[in-house]
Amino acid sequence: MIEQIQKIKNELSSYEFKASDAAEKFRIHFLGSKGAIKGLYSLLRDVPNDQKKECGQQINALKEEAEQLLEQAKKQTSNTETKGAKEDLTKPTETKLGSHHPLSIIRREIIDVFRKIGFSVSEGPEIEDDWHNFSALNFPPEHPARDMQDTFFIEKGENEIALRTHTSSVQVRVMENSTPPIRTISPGRVYRNEAISARAHCFFHQIEGLYIDEGVSFADLKQTLLFFAQEVFGEKTKIRLRPSYFPFTEPSAEVDVSCTICKSKGCNVCKYTGWLEILGCGMVDPNVLEASGIDSKKYSGFAFGMGVERIAQLKYKVNDLRMYSENDIRFLDQFKSTL
Repeated sequence: MIEQIQKIKNELSSYEFKASDAAEKFRIHFLGSKGAIKGLYSLLRDVPNDQKKECGQQINALKEEAEQLLEQAKKQTSNTETKGAKEDLTKPTETKLGSHHPLSIIRREIIDVFRKIGFSVSEGPEIEDDWHNFSALNFPPEHPARDMQDTFFIEKGENEIALRTHTSSVQVRVMENSTPPIRTISPGRVYRNEAISARAHCFFHQIEGLYIDEGVSFADLKQTLLFFAQEVFGEKTKIRLRPSYFPFTEPSAEVDVSCTICKSKGCNVCKYTGWLEILGCGMVDPNVLEASGIDSKKYSGFAFGMGVERIAQLKYKVNDLRMYSENDIRFLDQFKSTL
C-alpha cells in the first residue's frame, strides 16, 4: 500500500500541464470517482488494522496535494487564455443611449397637438429683411421693437437685415405664397438683444400659429387654444384670455392656463393668482392680410405665438432659462426616460 501511495505521489510531482484541457484530465485521472486516489481509499479496507491510520493519513495528504496542484493549474490556464484572447469584433457593443433635448421634446409635442387638428408645419430663414420681420406685420417705423436694444441688426439702412425677432416672418412668407384656407404653425429659433439671465436670453424658441379662411372668428381661436392647453397640461386645464396689444393682431389677448403646480389654489410660481401666462394671440389685423395680398373683406384669421422654453418651464419645473442652452450633461441626462 505504501508503495502504491509513493507511486502516485511521484506521478503528481512529475505531471506537466501542457494542453488547455490538461487540468480537467488531471482531475479525472487523480481525483475523479474512478481516479487513482479514489482507488487507494477502496484498497484501505485490505490494509492491516495497525497500518490503516498511517496509510489513511498519507492518502489524505496525497489528495490535498493533488487538489492544490489542480487549483494552480486552473489559475495558470485562465491567465494564459486571457492574455492570448483576441477581441471579438462581431460582438455587439454596449452603447449608452443619449436623450432628446427637453426643448426638442416639447417642440415635437406641440407640433403633434396642432397636427391633430389640421395644421401643417412651415419654416423660414433666421436672417430676415425688414419687410418680412416688421413692415408686413404692421410695425410702424417708430415702433420700439425696431430699436437696436431689441433687435440684432446685420445691416442698417434702406434694406435692413436682422436676425428674426419672431417666427411671424415665416407666416408672412406663407401668406404671400399661398391662397386661403391657410392653417400652419411655424416653429424655430428667434433672437432678441437682451441681457442673459434666469428669466431672459438673447435667443429662444417660438412656435407661432396662423389660420385664415372665410368666417374665422375669435371663438374659433379660443376653442383651438383650449384644445391645445388640455392636450399639453391635462384635460382639467382651464384657460383665460386677457386683453393685450400686438401690432399684427386686433383684437389681441394674452392667454393664461390654470396653474399646474398648485391646481389653481395659489403658489409662489403663479404668484398666488392660480394662473400662468403661456402665449399671446389675436385676430389677424386686416392691414397684415392686405400687405400679403389677401382680401381682408373676404377672409379673416387668427394667430398665436408661444415660447417653447416657457412651456418647458411649466412642464418640467425648470425656471432658469440658461439651463436649456448650457448643455450640462447632468441636466440633459434627466430626460432619458422621455426618449
